[in-house]
Amino acid sequence: MNNLDTPEFGMMTGILISLGLFAMIFGIVYLYKRERMAMIERGMDPRRYKQISAPFSTLKWGLLLIGAGTGLFLAFLLDRVAFKSEFNDGNPAIYFSMIAIFGGLGLFTSFRMEKKEIDDKPGQE
Repeated sequence: MNNLDTPEFGMMTGILISLGLFAMIFGIVYLYKRERMAMIERGMDPRRYKQISAPFSTLKWGLLLIGAGTGLFLAFLLDRVAFKSEFNDGNPAIYFSMIAIFGGLGLFTSFRMEKKEIDDKPGQE
């Protein structure tokens, strides 16, 4: 009998995962507060240094996910219709390549849209 099949192992796993999650959240909060205190000690105002939103970040993620979803859908269609795959696992190379190709096209489209927006701004050379 394997030692990993015992009920004690399952209970220990739950306890360790819970402790690890608590330690991670505690560490993040502790480091955040420590950073703010260091800024206050140096005479800086922590409210002035809020993260600036990146307007094109949402566009980039949206186009990446749309491209990956389109690639996944087209890979499924290719696998079932063009190659008539009878296997349960299909052809994983088609899925990975189509996700990469269409995800890359989404990122390239995002780049082109950002570049066009920056080039169209007045006051730029």
